[in-house]
Amino acid sequence: MYKEIGAFDAKAKLSELLREVRNGQRYTITVRGEPVADLVPFGSASRGSSQAAIDAMRSFSKIEGVTGEQILDWIAEGRR
Repeated sequence: MYKEIGAFDAKAKLSELLREVRNGQRYTITVRGEPVADLVPFGSASRGSSQAAIDAMRSFSKIEGVTGEQILDWIAEGRR
């Protein structure tokens, strides 16, 4: 679970936050109440979660009945 902390407080307490992060605590740093960054233990984004995301994208349904030319037309249309 992430705890929220303002950027000003995070700057003032950085050493303390780093000790807590080393022990597994996670923080979301905010600026004026808007989340801007997560402070998490090093290496916490494991390859397993990346692989799970890749597998999920590969399981998307394939679009059938659309030609390559139609796709190129849609791309060109989006660039106007």
